[in-house]
Amino acid sequence: MSDPLLQREHTTPAALRQRFNAVRRRSVSLSEPLSEEDCCVQSMPDASPVKWHLAHTTWFFETFLLEPHEQGFAPHHPAFRMLYNSYYNGVGERHARAQRGLITRPSFDEVLAYRHAVDARMGALLGAGKPEVVALVELGLQHEEQHQELLLTDVKHLLSMNPLLPAYAGSPLPPAPAAPALRWVEFDGGVVEIGHAGDGHCFDNELPRHRHFVEPYRLASRLATNGDYLAFLRDGGYGDPSLWMSEGWDWVMREGLRHPLYWHERDGQWHEFTLHGLQPLDLQRPLTHLSWFEADAYARWAGARLPTEAEWEHAARDATDAAARALHPAARGDGVLSDLFGACWQWTSSSYGPYPGYLSQAGALGEYNGKFMSNQYVLRGSSCATPAGHARPSYRNFFPATARWQFSGVRLARS
Repeated sequence: MSDPLLQREHTTPAALRQRFNAVRRRSVSLSEPLSEEDCCVQSMPDASPVKWHLAHTTWFFETFLLEPHEQGFAPHHPAFRMLYNSYYNGVGERHARAQRGLITRPSFDEVLAYRHAVDARMGALLGAGKPEVVALVELGLQHEEQHQELLLTDVKHLLSMNPLLPAYAGSPLPPAPAAPALRWVEFDGGVVEIGHAGDGHCFDNELPRHRHFVEPYRLASRLATNGDYLAFLRDGGYGDPSLWMSEGWDWVMREGLRHPLYWHERDGQWHEFTLHGLQPLDLQRPLTHLSWFEADAYARWAGARLPTEAEWEHAARDATDAAARALHPAARGDGVLSDLFGACWQWTSSSYGPYPGYLSQAGALGEYNGKFMSNQYVLRGSSCATPAGHARPSYRNFFPATARWQFSGVRLARS
């Protein structure tokens, strides 16, 4: 049986080297608007410093590629194996996640030197073209792209903690286009297939592809906007326990929540903190940074629900496969599904768990996804922070119900 984490990529050594260099350069470029102080600080236990992201993604290549495949391997620095291990218990000791912001040394320059050294040593492996190495490199690059998105979400949270509310991006944030009227797109029920299909890369939690029964359902043609959610807020949504799961209501009361993360009310006007700094709340922009509890309560208030992940994937495949639509139209109604990808991750009502027949990989890499399949919910799509080419209909993101610092939003569903 082939390893689901190590999907074989059909690529030439030159193309692999080009992709490797591009991904590795982009990670460093994301740190360029920041000071060294910005790159060292950790704003909460769930977030990581920029410097740690840059080091950990390098640690991944050193640990899972150079160590088993480089002749005469020697670690760049013996302490880095522990300092930059995230959650791989099979690799050895780990530095406490909540204390990553205390690693002031090695310096930022030393982390960059670590990256350059590992990249140079990777050159021989990239040129060898061995299938098992190619697959591991692709996994490492997909992993690094995940951390590129996390880096931006973590930086946004960090800067939001500063009372000056500084901007990460120097360019102005253009206004969002007017959101179209929400329409309901209908989909036939029946037995559908979900899970990754094809030869391209996927993570093990997207496999195996399997059959799933769905009842007829409808999805909102667009994402919920800031304006939509402002109506929920003004209608007392945060004060109505009938809209909330019991655990969610307890959480809202305990934390004193009355609005989404990054919303600020000043002189009677709502603003939103963005990577471009504090901006007047754009009512047309897709709603982001919502927890699952908030998304579920909003959906109930709107007379709807969150889609299941099977519904979302079934609809996304139909909407993104024009040939299949022409031959076997499954969607009816006015409008099409907009912003499936590229705006925000979309919460589903599905708990994160293994697909039927799921098998995790043996060894430390088997800890990549499988051990997190409890007490989390699935999000689908991708966000404005997701690297280009990283999204696909079968991609399963996952976070706990209280997570708000990711670019997570809502697409409503109805039965």
